[in-house]
Amino acid sequence: MNCCSSSNHQHHDHCGHDHEGHNSEIHQHSQHEDYNDHKHQHENQAMYTCPMHPDVKSDKPGSCPQCGMNLVLMKESSTQPMAHMDHAGHTGHMSSPGAVADFLRRFWAVTVLLVPLLLLTSTGLNMLGVADFALRGYIQFAIATAIFGFALVFFQHARHEIMARQYGMMTLVSLAVGAGYLFSAASTFLPVLDVEFYVEISTLVWVLLFGHYLEARSSVTAGDVLDEVAKLLPKQAHLLIKGKERDVAVTELKANDVVIIKPGEKVPADGVILDGSADFNEAHISGESKPVTKKEGDQVIAGAICLDSSVQVKLTKVGENSTIGQIQQLVAAAKQTKPTAQKIADQAAKVLTFAAITVALITIVVWSFLIGESIVFAITLAITVLVIACPHALGLAIPTVSTIATTLAVKNGLFVKDLAKLEVVKNIDYIVLDKTGTLTSGKFTVKEFKFMENLMAAGKAVKRSITKKSSLENYLASLFYSLESHSTHPLALQIVEFLKQQKTKLKKLPVKHFKNHAGKGVAGMVDGHTLLMGTRAFLAENKVMFCADLDAFLTRHSQAGESVVGVGVDGKHVASFALGDEIKPASKTAVKQLHQLGVKTAMLTGDNEPVARAVADQLGIDTYFANVLPENKYKHIKELQDKGNKVMMVGDGVNDAPALTQSNVGVAIGAGTDVAVEAGDVVLTRNNPQDIVGLVVLARQVYRKMVENLIWAVGYNVVAIPAAAGLFIPWGFRLRPEVGALLMSLSSVIVVINAISLRKLKLET
Repeated sequence: MNCCSSSNHQHHDHCGHDHEGHNSEIHQHSQHEDYNDHKHQHENQAMYTCPMHPDVKSDKPGSCPQCGMNLVLMKESSTQPMAHMDHAGHTGHMSSPGAVADFLRRFWAVTVLLVPLLLLTSTGLNMLGVADFALRGYIQFAIATAIFGFALVFFQHARHEIMARQYGMMTLVSLAVGAGYLFSAASTFLPVLDVEFYVEISTLVWVLLFGHYLEARSSVTAGDVLDEVAKLLPKQAHLLIKGKERDVAVTELKANDVVIIKPGEKVPADGVILDGSADFNEAHISGESKPVTKKEGDQVIAGAICLDSSVQVKLTKVGENSTIGQIQQLVAAAKQTKPTAQKIADQAAKVLTFAAITVALITIVVWSFLIGESIVFAITLAITVLVIACPHALGLAIPTVSTIATTLAVKNGLFVKDLAKLEVVKNIDYIVLDKTGTLTSGKFTVKEFKFMENLMAAGKAVKRSITKKSSLENYLASLFYSLESHSTHPLALQIVEFLKQQKTKLKKLPVKHFKNHAGKGVAGMVDGHTLLMGTRAFLAENKVMFCADLDAFLTRHSQAGESVVGVGVDGKHVASFALGDEIKPASKTAVKQLHQLGVKTAMLTGDNEPVARAVADQLGIDTYFANVLPENKYKHIKELQDKGNKVMMVGDGVNDAPALTQSNVGVAIGAGTDVAVEAGDVVLTRNNPQDIVGLVVLARQVYRKMVENLIWAVGYNVVAIPAAAGLFIPWGFRLRPEVGALLMSLSSVIVVINAISLRKLKLET
């Protein structure tokens, strides 16, 4: 049946299992003639990556979407399902553990070379008491050239920036280091210049390498969310082939394989238990640490931990189709999206690059030709400008926040498909919640069942041979049971279950012309009698004669927020069911917390006005819409939007697609194993209304961190560039290139540390 009380909620068939006989399931694996054939199918799946951007991965050759370099074959294929192409963003070239080690190695090498270079300066020779000698400049040139060789990493990245027309940090670093080195080399072979600039430029390289090492290390500590998700799966599984157990890599598993899962082990892929039973910890999906008992025929989810017994599981969804695979696809897709703040930072970085080059040229002209300082002095200032203006902080400001925000969200069961939506979430005015399954448990129970006053009058029309009231009630119960057995609606299922539990013996009577009236009820011919079961309005619409005690029954249960299903037999109202849907304990807390955040709430329900009002009053809902048919939900979203509100719609994603799409932000809640919900911008795996509060808190904190980083990155350059250009020299303050390099690196580290502080944010409520 389908009554107004829960018109928006459809029955989910979570079984969907194939039980063709457990003994035959293992036999199906005779198709694996031997283990090598099974393994060979997976060994040919090569993965390619970008040398400069390790987070870019593809299952076929091509070019990097960030820098244009050709992808190279990885030494080992990824052990986890991956989207076709994934790119981490601005920090890709320096966010891998390999980059950390490489920068540190270069830093120590330059440190060693700097010692003799410093000793060969005039000051160094005086300290050692050694007289100057003719070959000193050439030895310095040789040492500086070796140091310059360790700085070529900057030029490699600059080349890729130029190829991709993404001029930025490495372009400026290369200009600064290259100009300083070439100017110094020229002075060695052209004594007329009489310049000793090797120490400054080598010290600059030394500081830059150390700064990049710190940034790379900070970026790695931010963590890769895909790695976090991958940790949910085991690396190996116990595969049954021809009745024998073999340990294989998870990547070698296929649908219909049978695996053995032992106590303490993780489920390698989604599947159905063929043999055995055990308790499983599914906290990674449900958020509940309480063990869930699974028996033969039940589904198990990839990543769940088997706690106490061994079970045999037939795999149904593996790789990218499994729960973990779907999560990885969502995360990979989200990583390719950019918040608005990122787009602003990208544009600002490009502008800053050209601005720095322009200021550097102006600095040379002003100090050398207008003020009359030496060309060496002017070039030193210009190099300082190029170094200190590197948009490294701008490049890191948003990606580091986005990476940590995504990781934090995934750990809390929140999957944001488009990071730009977080900026919308922070400004949400109204959150519209679907009542059934979101605010309530969605599990109705029959609170009261009553035969009405005109029962015997109706009984004469029903079956003249029935004279006893008890026999008539038993017969009518069989009519109700037979009709409702044809429906999959939650209310119908509960009525059927309730009637089964009664002491009366039910008979399955023939049903003809069964029809479901969405949002109203069901109708049909049962054993030759016309039956209607549904709302009062539905019965009245079909000319059913009501009894005197109906109004009192309706009033009593409506005030309690319960739904009433009336039953009409051959035009007479003979019985009523009162069903209640338990409100989740977390719902009231969630609504209160949203109000504290300044967000209003609204409720959509197919229930009648009294029921909707009772639930809204109990929860403190600001606005509610009653008697809403599934296909009309989006109209109420638009109604709120037309009043100037930004609206977030929260539903179970089953029949809420139009409303989720109409809203400014659509949230599918309680997705469970089907995490790749098409409708909705955000997917919440747990059916907990307080996760909505966590989403709003996360969005606001993420935006705050982005703004803080942008203000720092831009503000730093506003002050630093004029200082580097010598604007404050008349007051006795001058920045040297190596000091500028240190400040540039520190500014980048500051934005990373600020982003990392986001990890302390607690979303649990």
